[in-house]
Amino acid sequence: MVQLKGDERIDFLLAEENMRIIQSDQVFAFSIDAVLLARFTSVPRTRGRILDLCTGNGVIPLFLSRRSKVDITGVEIQERLYDMALRNIELNNLHERLHMVHGDLKDMPSQLGNGRFDLVTCNPPYFPTPAHDKRNLNEHLAIARHEIHCSLEDVVRSCSRLTKSGGKVSMVHRPGRLADIITLFRKYQLEPKRLQFVHPKKGKEANVLLIEASRDGKPDLKILPPLYTHNENGEYSHEFREILYGK
Repeated sequence: MVQLKGDERIDFLLAEENMRIIQSDQVFAFSIDAVLLARFTSVPRTRGRILDLCTGNGVIPLFLSRRSKVDITGVEIQERLYDMALRNIELNNLHERLHMVHGDLKDMPSQLGNGRFDLVTCNPPYFPTPAHDKRNLNEHLAIARHEIHCSLEDVVRSCSRLTKSGGKVSMVHRPGRLADIITLFRKYQLEPKRLQFVHPKKGKEANVLLIEASRDGKPDLKILPPLYTHNENGEYSHEFREILYGK
């Protein structure tokens, strides 16, 4: 039996009816962004390796384990979140295919090896680091949301070094950072290939972007149709409901 700590709870993993996940509102609970990235990214099905940076409690590896049979490694810098991820692997009996590394993503190319992965995914901190008096008082949430331990360039550099030539890098971020992301992708030999904007509803600005790049790829960016999370009545859209809960 997996042990819970503090205010942790066990939730269903949305559409994955046979999977559970340990979460905590005070430490880490996955967001819709993680669900979107896990659904958006292309995955190697039966051969290769997948790496998830900034893995938190391991939610993206858990989702991807339903889409792929290959080994998946998650990297998390916060010890408490890393411990949650380990217990989530145990909870779902996925220890043969899912593995966790406690460490800094900037150290992973030297620790795990350059060009070893067919796919690298990342749901990184979105916001520049604010002054200390403006940070979230909860250290776990502040590190997850703000670029305290890594900048966007740190993330892209590590993604590039860890991905084999022809492999893919997928990221979820905020639309306001799109120019920075594409600039950094190309600086580190990651060619954007697929881009999708997520909107709260029709007529509203996008608040999430999903982007996938190919290491050493040729220029050819495809813009996918927009995804609307809610309809005019404020309810989840049919497409988004399928993403969350299945057909």
